[in-house]
Amino acid sequence: MRAFFLKGIFQLFAMTPLPLAHALGTMLGWFFLIIPNKRRRTAKINLDLCFPEMQRGTRRRLLQRNMIELGKSVTEIGALWTRSNKNMRRLVRHISGEDKLKKALLRGKGVILGMPHLGAWEMVNLYCSMHYPLTTLYRAPPMSQMGILMRKARERFSARLVSADNTGIRALYKALERGEMVAILPDQVPSSRSGSVFAPFFGIPASTMVLLSRLALKTGAPVVFGCAERLPNGRGYHLHFLPAPSAIGRGSIESSASEVNSMVEQCARAIPEQYQWIYKRFRVRPTGEQAFY
Repeated sequence: MRAFFLKGIFQLFAMTPLPLAHALGTMLGWFFLIIPNKRRRTAKINLDLCFPEMQRGTRRRLLQRNMIELGKSVTEIGALWTRSNKNMRRLVRHISGEDKLKKALLRGKGVILGMPHLGAWEMVNLYCSMHYPLTTLYRAPPMSQMGILMRKARERFSARLVSADNTGIRALYKALERGEMVAILPDQVPSSRSGSVFAPFFGIPASTMVLLSRLALKTGAPVVFGCAERLPNGRGYHLHFLPAPSAIGRGSIESSASEVNSMVEQCARAIPEQYQWIYKRFRVRPTGEQAFY
């Protein structure tokens, strides 16, 4: 029943023009603000941890804007998962740095695309799959019907989704050998089975995945970070592509992971209201440290 209800809501938003969807998302965001809930609590804790230099009132206003952007991220997903190629292109109003992305691909070693949970990060995946050969990891959600819908949406522009296991990781290496693009979400807390190190994120030790770093260190592929900034009033999106420092592909796993987190932080500081602060990024603590959440 839950999957059926969510699918119905999704289909309703899929038919909604983006300006209206974002207006409804704004209303949903105010609901997150007014009604006490875990998402708002987690976001407040993260903002307090990451922006201690901000005055309390400034952080409070940032939290308000973040909850509104969270609402928009919920109501826009129908459009992002269903629109045609032509309509999706219309939603991309500006692109910055794509020339650097193309230049990186010309090196022939492929490109590792880091996609932080910032803005409409699904849009980055969809745009790149429309223009470049793209392979990305996929882990099915608990509800199978939503998983089928998600996979169909993400693969509709020729993206190749591979399982988030050893088989999928081998597929990423092969894609880079062919000079193609692979996409990774670099700011997820890895599972206990995955490799991880503690690296600073906003000056706080954070359990950090090492997959992106290993790919860069072993293949020499350049790393580019991408995000889709949500524009006001449902006008569409501004895509940003930022080349990462070459140090990500040199040195130790620990130093590379620190560079990865530094890039995620740079992106989050640029558009802090659109970062996914509701995620418990610091839930895994070094031995002996007190839990934050």
